[in-house]
Amino acid sequence: MPDTIIPELFIVGAGPGDPDLITVKAYKILQSASVVLYDNLANKQLLDITPKDCTHIYVGKQPYGKYTPQEEIHELIKHFAFTKGKVVRLKGGDPFIFGRGFEEILYAREQGIKTHFVPGITSMQASGFEDIPLTHRAISEGIWIITGTKKDGTLSADLKLAMQSNATVVIYMGMKQLATIATTYTEAGNGHVPAAIIQHASLPHQKSVKGLVKDLVAMAESKQLTFPSIIIIGQVVNLPG
Repeated sequence: MPDTIIPELFIVGAGPGDPDLITVKAYKILQSASVVLYDNLANKQLLDITPKDCTHIYVGKQPYGKYTPQEEIHELIKHFAFTKGKVVRLKGGDPFIFGRGFEEILYAREQGIKTHFVPGITSMQASGFEDIPLTHRAISEGIWIITGTKKDGTLSADLKLAMQSNATVVIYMGMKQLATIATTYTEAGNGHVPAAIIQHASLPHQKSVKGLVKDLVAMAESKQLTFPSIIIIGQVVNLPG
């Protein structure tokens, strides 16, 4: 008599890129996964942890390019949860930081699928590899985490609020908005605030550049930086390493 299938969804953070930077819990879950639906930013080496009979399906979204519609991902979650049981949705970074992970949790619950969440190290935390702490006593009193591209494609208006504090500003998905970010700071008289761009944080082919926020476009061009990258703005960028 076959085992009863228990439909379950595990929303798992794959970390900033280096496969060694996943949690022990994520590692154990991957060891017993029936299906893994993995994103563009999840390191493919993590799939080697799964059982030999585990099904791997790429459902990534290329920045400003081809992507798997969210509705299709939802259908895959539903199909495999009820036919295979243990579905792992492997997302780069942390699934609840600009990752739409909670949308998938809510959808699964509506279908009667048991859900689990496993946090991941988000990419901004890998800035430490570049000697950039996100906070530092007497330098930065907090962190603003902002999306560079809202649903309608525009830059978040929260940036103007963030500029009014001495907090570190971290911008995700902002590479197409570099000119707008630079102009926003410059027009507010803050063009000389230190800034950094880090691409592929934590990976061997990582690239980065430091400069002033008014020069973001030239900075990116000088090192040929593109997606996926994070932008860090604030005095923490210039701390001696």
